[in-house]
Amino acid sequence: MSETLVVVSKVKKHIKDKAGMNTSGNAADALTRIVEEACERAIESAKSEGRKTVMDRDFE
Repeated sequence: MSETLVVVSKVKKHIKDKAGMNTSGNAADALTRIVEEACERAIESAKSEGRKTVMDRDFE
């Protein structure tokens, strides 16, 4: 597993504030995988347009 790419305390606080629910310890790992996959798609999008900068539109 790679390093965690989300701020776990902020994710837990958001879930607690929004829904009053707790967050399991392995939720950060799942979110990190989602973020990694989104970044990979965004990188490929930028490359396909000949850019070396990933932009917000690459995440759509």
